Order: sequence, then structure tokens, then C-alpha cells
Amino acid sequence: MPNSDDQARHTAGFIRLMKHRLRFRMYLLARLPSAWFSGLRIRDMDGEKCLITVPFTWFSKNPFRSTYFACLGMAAEMSTGALALAHLFKREPPVSMLVIKLEAEFYKKAVGRTLFTCADGQAIRQTIEEAVASGEGRSIRARSVGTNPAGEKVAEFFITWSFKTKKIII
Repeated sequence: MPNSDDQARHTAGFIRLMKHRLRFRMYLLARLPSAWFSGLRIRDMDGEKCLITVPFTWFSKNPFRSTYFACLGMAAEMSTGALALAHLFKREPPVSMLVIKLEAEFYKKAVGRTLFTCADGQAIRQTIEEAVASGEGRSIRARSVGTNPAGEKVAEFFITWSFKTKKIII
């Protein structure tokens, strides 16, 4: 069974992959094409936090001249999900992850690039560890805050993730 040092190396490896601009863009195109078309980018990421930007472009705007709420939600989900994926990368035993709830509040019109920040990486890692140790599903309510270029809060999302060890069939 791998130890925590192995998992820490795997997490760091995933973060390096995601920070590589071209690899990240290719990952989005292959796995999340709507995020690719929307122009989502990782601005920064480590094991504790993830910052994702969504631009205000023709593809991401709505008829009311602001960023479409689904694009904002996609960026918020990615800021939490990328942290989870980092902590799950090459994990033994494998763990499945699933969004089970989404909550959102909108405070201002998003009329420019919006930056979503999730700083729940350690809590996500701990929830995954608990799911592995118990063999039962565990969930966490991760918070992602979207701000405009002036630093004003545009939106706040809470994404509840469920983690469960996958059954290995031999």
C-alpha cells in the first residue's frame, strides 16, 4: 500500500501537469470541451488552493452583457474539482468523486475576467483520507469565491463533493 509520501509526490505531479499551459488546454479539450471553449484557465494551484479564471468573451457571455452563470459555475466547480483530482491522482486504492450538490449566490454582474478561488485543499484531502480509511463514502462542502478585477465579490459557490473508494473486482 502506498504511503503518504508517495501520494504527496503524485499530487505534486498532477499540479505540475495542470500548471503546464499546453497540457492543461489539451486536457480540457479532451475531457471538458465546454471548459475549453469557455476559456477557463488555471492561474495558480498548489495542494491547498486553486485559482481559475473565466474570461468575459463572446462564448461566455449572456444576452444581459454579463458572464453566463453556467460559465461561472464551471469555473467554480473546476477550482474545487482540480484540488480533488490532485489529491486523487494515481491513488491506490482508486477513489471516485461526484458532485452531489451545488449552491450559488450572485452579488454583482460579472462583466470582465472573473477569478474563482478555492482554498479548501487540505479539507478535501482529509475527506478523501477518511473515505479511504473507512471504506465508506464521505462528502465535503467546498467553497469557491469569484471576484472581478477590482477584487469585488461577484459570486460564491458551494460545491458538495462525494468521495468513495472504488470496488476492485478481480
